[in-house]
Amino acid sequence: MCASSSRAVRTDRTEPVLRELHASLTLRRRPEDVAQLIQNLFTAGGTELDVTTRAALEKAAEHSLSRLWHGYTSMREDFARPVGAQRQLGRAAALFTDVPQVPASDGDDPARIEALIRTAGEEIQRRYGDNDFGRDRLNRAERADAGIGEISKRQYNKRFRLLRRMEAKLARVVHEQRRREVTMTGKGALARTLPYELFAADPDTAAFIAYLTARAHMRSVFTNGKQRRPYDEIADALFRRLRDRPERTNWYALAHAHPTAEVLGQVADDDLKRLLVHWNQVLRVAAGLLEDAWNRSRLERHSMIVRPGNDSSTWNQAAQAWSTARAHWFALLTELGEEAILDRFCPGKVPRLMAADVAYWHRKTRGGLHPDTYVWAELPLPWEVLRGERECPRSLVEAACARNGVDPVAGGWTGPRPAAKAVRFIRTPELVHGVAVRDPLMASALRSAGVFSGRNKREAAGEWL
Repeated sequence: MCASSSRAVRTDRTEPVLRELHASLTLRRRPEDVAQLIQNLFTAGGTELDVTTRAALEKAAEHSLSRLWHGYTSMREDFARPVGAQRQLGRAAALFTDVPQVPASDGDDPARIEALIRTAGEEIQRRYGDNDFGRDRLNRAERADAGIGEISKRQYNKRFRLLRRMEAKLARVVHEQRRREVTMTGKGALARTLPYELFAADPDTAAFIAYLTARAHMRSVFTNGKQRRPYDEIADALFRRLRDRPERTNWYALAHAHPTAEVLGQVADDDLKRLLVHWNQVLRVAAGLLEDAWNRSRLERHSMIVRPGNDSSTWNQAAQAWSTARAHWFALLTELGEEAILDRFCPGKVPRLMAADVAYWHRKTRGGLHPDTYVWAELPLPWEVLRGERECPRSLVEAACARNGVDPVAGGWTGPRPAAKAVRFIRTPELVHGVAVRDPLMASALRSAGVFSGRNKREAAGEWL
């Protein structure tokens, strides 16, 4: 076998590296560090790389933290996790006889939190969901009839208020966990859902998925132009290895993260339908978050500029997940030969909210808002389309695109986008609120001082600088 087609083999020596690469699918590891892991994977498996792939990996891996003198990044290498209900569960264990002390991990488990709330509620004869402080509490006679007359009014009220707060906390935990999942899906597609055995079945496929996902998980940069595309020259070199030995490539796993026509053409129809169902679910979750943010905020639909009180974080995370799910959904419909569905059901794209300073920057340098914003403003809201309340056929989208000078196909409004071309690799910058800073130690100082955050922390910044 020639060096260019040498296959990575899964062995006991590669197992720890594959485990670490799999864990990176839900993290924000720097692409350089993932490239170093891929080098370690190929070395452990005794894989002889071709010159192009070896040079591409080295181009990224030479900037990994393991090779830098400081070995440090100022940016978190994980997606923000919601604060769990550990404190509330500890308090419940102190107040309720039937609630045991539980491991800290239970505070992040909504099912476990709900079960403990229900158990505690039985102790004071309170039903789950009865949260009205005036109507749902028991008076002295009712407490006596329920067999809890020995609990004073003060102690009863204390327990009732705690359970009411715990239900509110549970709702926040569920919401924030859903937001985190939506954020990861919007960035890295379905890579995070891959079970280890499917991910690691072919090490070459695992290497490509891990690197592409690391690139997709990169943070946005403060700019008035396009963000960097995930598919770069290193990803392209790794993908060429898969193309050179298609019979060994795990195409179904690959379709979770890279649904090009070339990839989907190698996937069985049943697996394509399975992915289509999954993306339908993602569309509905994203639409629910979008609708919730829309109802709680007064968004300026014709400009999509952030106004005071807008929940831009939830909106932008859900909008990115919607766009990713929609693009994958279109690609799968096309591969299955079901494009005719779009003649009747073609929900539009959803733009992100834009900060006023960025919008002003766009107007000064690019002459105005992106034309997609005007198309979005003319179409029915996506959650209304999903529920069948409004119709949005392909003809309606094409007409809106025509009025605003947008190519509906090239713009991804009525079909999958063309496969992305590989972009040049650029080192991952240290970002402070989207602004690139060369030195990670300086970035930590600037972030602590509140620089670039838009907050009034000039005195603190002066102390650092």
